[in-house]
Amino acid sequence: MKTVFDASSNIEAHLVMHQLQQAGIEAVIQGEYLQGGIGELPAAGNIRVMVGEDDVAEARQVIADWDAAGD
Repeated sequence: MKTVFDASSNIEAHLVMHQLQQAGIEAVIQGEYLQGGIGELPAAGNIRVMVGEDDVAEARQVIADWDAAGD
């Protein structure tokens, strides 16, 4: 699995994961339960959306398109 998105919150990670799933890309969130450790752990880079190695390029394009639509 490769990281395609570093999320700032669980909500953002789930939004991205659902966009990828709608595009037919299997995605998982890693580190979402580490939010409770803020103060003990670095605040950034804990929550990641990951996909299989074969889906990285397509996933990054889906994320870029989703991000551009939100602007």
